[in-house]
Amino acid sequence: MAGPREGNLEAPTRHPLDWRNPEFYDEGKLFHEMERVFDICHGCRRCVSLCQSFPVLFDLVDESESMEVDGVAKADYWKVVDQCYLCDLCYMTKCPYVPPHEWNLDFPHLMLRAKAVRHSREGANFRDRTLTSTDMMGGLIANPVVAPIVNAANRSEKLREALDRAIGIHPKAWTPEYTTKTLRSRLAQLPADTQGEAAGRTTGKVALFATCFMNANEPAPGEDLVAVFAHNGIPVTIAQKEKCCGMPKLELGDLEAVKRARDENIPVLAKLVDEGWDLTALVPSCVLMFKQELPLMFPDDPDVQKVRAAFFDPFEYLMLRHREGKLKTDFKQGLGKVAYHAACHQRVQNIGPKTKEILSLIPDTELETIERCSGHDGTYAVKSEFHDLAMKIVKPVVSRVEQAQPDHISSDCAMAGHHIAHARAKGDQPEHPITLLRKAYGV
Repeated sequence: MAGPREGNLEAPTRHPLDWRNPEFYDEGKLFHEMERVFDICHGCRRCVSLCQSFPVLFDLVDESESMEVDGVAKADYWKVVDQCYLCDLCYMTKCPYVPPHEWNLDFPHLMLRAKAVRHSREGANFRDRTLTSTDMMGGLIANPVVAPIVNAANRSEKLREALDRAIGIHPKAWTPEYTTKTLRSRLAQLPADTQGEAAGRTTGKVALFATCFMNANEPAPGEDLVAVFAHNGIPVTIAQKEKCCGMPKLELGDLEAVKRARDENIPVLAKLVDEGWDLTALVPSCVLMFKQELPLMFPDDPDVQKVRAAFFDPFEYLMLRHREGKLKTDFKQGLGKVAYHAACHQRVQNIGPKTKEILSLIPDTELETIERCSGHDGTYAVKSEFHDLAMKIVKPVVSRVEQAQPDHISSDCAMAGHHIAHARAKGDQPEHPITLLRKAYGV
């Protein structure tokens, strides 16, 4: 008689998130499931190098009286939850027990459930509410009057120390500057109605979801995307309006805020799909939100599923076009050596290394690909209680960059790229892969 399989040889599948079920918020049932999953993790320990959640868990077990999970106090389970920033790498790249394996282990969504339980009971503090209200902050600050003042304040050592004492934002953490002219305003004159040339799964015309970060903090890659796509005969428009995709609130466990973001974004994006536009965004976390998390939260919403099917990572899109002979390879200059960090939320989209594949087409270009989490996560690395751990997580990535001695540092996750460059402390700045592609084209 066959017993349980030791591992899983099938592709991982994800179950819908049962977040509307009252039992989802039952703390007793949550702890029961956490104990079951932690016991499996304790017996495996393959994920120990991914993030701080697993070392914390294993230390709790090893330091308990029984040296098993049953010896760990339930109150200490929250120490594991606090370290998880939902990068999804354990689920997608390491764990042998994810469904369809019979043990049905989904560590990130279990941590998400725990965060949701705590948020439903306690809410969030001022710092965490503010850090995750990215569209609100961008709307208030990204303008010619306020942005220079805030940027100067973020560079002030004394003010950063005061911010650390007041709300717990680490004084040495990298924080993004705000632009005086948002991406949405820069791209306001893009055409709203134009024809594209279909190829394979693509319609050949793309609507850009600007994202909070690219809109309010770093708009240049958005302009680079428009130039690269135009060079390849792909018209680009911009979504008429948008809210934050909801990923920061998801990581906080505020699922009702995620629903509110869905309610604002999905009708706009679904209308664009109905008009023949494909969708893209330059922040992998935002792409993942529309491709995976919202469809798992709202599996019966046809518009959510419609948007999911039309949403592409930008380099995935270009590679799909390349397979149909629709990508130009008339590159004007090589890039030399590129230390390329593969972002976690891009890696877990199950699309393969599309950025690497596109950049590898450029002559006189050598890629040093680094597939390891940077530990930034948008908010984790800036919080005082986690910053030192984030710097520990990024250290192996920095070591790989140092060994490469590259001409360029690049990551699909702009915040990860900045965190890596900040940890190097050499003053060099990361460049988004779309920026590098524009340079190679010379457009």
